[in-house]
Amino acid sequence: MATNYSAGSSSESTPLLKASVTVSTHEVEDVDENALAPVENTNPLGQEVTLLTAFMLNIGQITGSGIYAVPGVILNSVGSIGLLLTYWVITPLFAFGGLMLYSELASMFPNRSGAEVVYLEQAYPRPRFFVSTSFAVIAILTSFSASNAIVFAQYFLTALQIPITDVSQTVTALAVVFITVGSVGVSTKGSLRAVNILTFFKVVSLCFIVVSGFAVLAGLTRVTDPWDSFKKPFEGSTSNANALATAFVKTNHAFIGWHNAFNVLGEVKGRDPVRTVRKASFLSLSATSVLFFFINVAYVAAVPAEEIRNSGQLVAVLFFQRVFGDSFSAKLFPLLVALSCFGNIIAVTVGQARVIREVARQGLLPYPTFFASTKPFGTPLGPVALKGFLTFIVILAVPARDTFNFVLDLASYPHLIFQIAMVVGVWILRKRNAKKHLPPSSLQTHNFYIILYLASAILLLVLPWVPPEPGHADVSFWYATYCVAGLGLIAACGVYYVIWVVVLPKLGGYEIVEEVKELEGGAKTTRLVRRYKIPREEED
Repeated sequence: MATNYSAGSSSESTPLLKASVTVSTHEVEDVDENALAPVENTNPLGQEVTLLTAFMLNIGQITGSGIYAVPGVILNSVGSIGLLLTYWVITPLFAFGGLMLYSELASMFPNRSGAEVVYLEQAYPRPRFFVSTSFAVIAILTSFSASNAIVFAQYFLTALQIPITDVSQTVTALAVVFITVGSVGVSTKGSLRAVNILTFFKVVSLCFIVVSGFAVLAGLTRVTDPWDSFKKPFEGSTSNANALATAFVKTNHAFIGWHNAFNVLGEVKGRDPVRTVRKASFLSLSATSVLFFFINVAYVAAVPAEEIRNSGQLVAVLFFQRVFGDSFSAKLFPLLVALSCFGNIIAVTVGQARVIREVARQGLLPYPTFFASTKPFGTPLGPVALKGFLTFIVILAVPARDTFNFVLDLASYPHLIFQIAMVVGVWILRKRNAKKHLPPSSLQTHNFYIILYLASAILLLVLPWVPPEPGHADVSFWYATYCVAGLGLIAACGVYYVIWVVVLPKLGGYEIVEEVKELEGGAKTTRLVRRYKIPREEED
């Protein structure tokens, strides 16, 4: 009996396999029944990631602009030194919950890079394309590195004693994006080496700040009365929900990156890549939690609370100036902060390029062959270029004085919905595997950690809608603009899905199916194509 559908304009029919995946006979065994992206037998990006590299990738992203830029913004929100320091203690606990969740999900799909894009794809195959499409749009539109580029520009210009204007900040930020993102597009091995080297110097500089802080507290520097701000630590604390949520967003941003190595899971060397990445994430999160807490203690000891509150993204500059004066050191360390942001952009680009590539391999990007290809340099050049382009757009579109706070908030808000979806998804996958009589994951985590991670997402979704106290909003326009913009992106995804998958196929008399295409170097991608119905009389 003849089939009732034909792909595209071809008159040849192609059999459907399970989730309507069109593959050649030799590819069938490689296709996961719930996957949109085909499994690659060998990773075309290579396997260059060791435990040290995974650790450095995480540290490289965590130690970006956050620890240098957000303490002043947080203190302006919460109102007291006590709450400022409390946030740097409790926020890593939520991150550890997320780490346990990611470890279990990664253990279910140990050969796939891309992290969230893979876990959501597997947990929610129905409605067909919906969750994958929504995440794809959000992941790509928020994959910019504008916040770190802006902080790099501010500290770099400060070190060179160049006035920070809208023009000088924007031009410098664009230049650093071009250099860092371009380096990732040219060489994976080179960019990983750069991450290792730059991260080493970043950790050294962070340790120096901590040691300097202890010296301040011991009275060994020019700072007088370093314990003054600690005498009444909770004086001035706010109970405003918006302010507390804003502070949580900023502190959480400082720790983003503990999961970066999960994005390159398929490129990890060794027999057990999941445990390698898990260990690297645990070590990196533990180390930065300790460093960040004592760096904030150092800031508070050296800089009066009111100056921290009004410092914007330049609290580290004030620290250097108060401890070392206007000496060479005060100019050198802002350069180290800029270098930290430089390395962060490289580390983030390495991870996010893999996410975008996985999205392309699902067939959810236009020109999926281009974005999934690793030619000509053996790198995900298409995703890297897309990330760089989007970063350029954000830097140019948002007013310079509000860029850091707004893009940080906007990038985090819609991802909270997918964070909740991943929590629910792990329970779905457990139930699905149990029905198949498969053993539980060797890294199955306790529900306590999962619920802890879920609680942080719910709080960050709800609390920002509460109006802030006068003078404590972190942007010059309406405080909840980023919430509306984030939800607007999600809603746009829903509208796009209904039109693309439901309305147009119904009106056009076709369905959307997947076809697997193998590229040079072992890369594989899925193309989504239209399969038109053949009228019954033509079949006869």
